Amino acid sequence: MSVFFEFDDVDAFTTGTVGVPGNRTFFMQVRAEGQWVTIKCEKQQTAAIVQYLRKVLSDLPPPEDRPMPGALELAEPTEASFVLGPVGLGYDRSNDKVLIQLEEVGEVDEDGEFVDDDRGHVRLYVSRGQAAAFCDHADRVVESGRPDCQWCSHPIDPDGHACPRMN
Repeated sequence: MSVFFEFDDVDAFTTGTVGVPGNRTFFMQVRAEGQWVTIKCEKQQTAAIVQYLRKVLSDLPPPEDRPMPGALELAEPTEASFVLGPVGLGYDRSNDKVLIQLEEVGEVDEDGEFVDDDRGHVRLYVSRGQAAAFCDHADRVVESGRPDCQWCSHPIDPDGHACPRMN
């Protein structure tokens, strides 16, 4: 049976990595009601969530609250409940919170419909302050990877880089 969580009040929502630049695994974590849920994700998914959250937040008053920096660190163990697939994001004016819906990646048929309806699912609400803090932290996590080559824009590995523009 798949993981299903729904949280109206979240203690922590964060992202982080395990491993060295060039070989990092990205995770998102949610802590609520005394339990942790960890989801394996891709760097690009993290960056896309940040981009959307910043757009939503730009249309709202500045957040008044911010979580403590320690609340943004990954907690051990980082064993993922599932691998992230579709993401849904929105804003609920009635409770002044940002809705984040994280679903497990699933197999799709030739019509683009999911084959398995029993996929993992985490639905959570975060405050504007939590969303803003997540964005700032996620930016640092994403940017802490390998530097880009100035000529070809591909990542430079620690042990060298075969730049196609320099050959």
